Amino acid sequence: MDQYAVFGNPIAHSKSPDIHMHFAEETQQNISYSRILGDDVEFENQVRDFFANGGKGLNVTAPFKDRAFAMCDILSQRAKKAGAVNTLLMGKNGDLFGDTTDGVGMVRDIIDNHKQVLKDKRILIIGAGGAVQGILDNVLAENPKSVTIANRTVEKAQALAEKFDCFGSSFEDLEGAFDLIINGTSASRSSSLPPLKDELANEKTWCYDMTYGKGTTIFLQWAIDHGATGADGLGMLVGQAAESFYIWRQVRPDMTRLLNTMRTELEG
Repeated sequence: MDQYAVFGNPIAHSKSPDIHMHFAEETQQNISYSRILGDDVEFENQVRDFFANGGKGLNVTAPFKDRAFAMCDILSQRAKKAGAVNTLLMGKNGDLFGDTTDGVGMVRDIIDNHKQVLKDKRILIIGAGGAVQGILDNVLAENPKSVTIANRTVEKAQALAEKFDCFGSSFEDLEGAFDLIINGTSASRSSSLPPLKDELANEKTWCYDMTYGKGTTIFLQWAIDHGATGADGLGMLVGQAAESFYIWRQVRPDMTRLLNTMRTELEG
């Protein structure tokens, strides 16, 4: 039985084992998948030990994505741009391969599950941290009309925009309604929204919150209050896991039934 796991700290809340074991059952893959509490000091040694003991692949979540990136012998192009990885695969020759699947998961959720189009759209992305850096390459690959990154610390937004050849802005300088607004901040967890102007959203705007939770997130409530519609990031969670599963097993699981089940459980 091939061994897989997710590293993070904290990690007890992770739904990854449930998701990947569902994929394994659906696709008839004989694997095990566990949670491992990453140690701030020993993380690299923990990863090495996992693979030395026969492990095949890992997911990596906060706060270790950049440290996992530094450990890799080979990186995907999207991981190089993101500067972080969430998926590790041990090659047959002993090389550690790293990839990031967050952007793929989010864009597929937006396009396939929610039937939204990014091409030729004016897009606003809120936040300039690692979560946003991990999805920018995939958003830009859809050829939107423009992508603007807004952040409380405008220098961070501008630095990220320069790296990805898009626009960086303060919240104060944003003007007009956007076609699509993506929240990549922790605002929905902290219940404290950035200073978003009323003019940024209207009934033609569609909003996406990269976080999810029971009920409507604070960002999506802001969207609704301004006449917009949108969705949370539960589909992104399942989508990024499906991409990791494909990297490891070369089998692409169907996400629909699992996503419906998780949504029912979340709202139940």
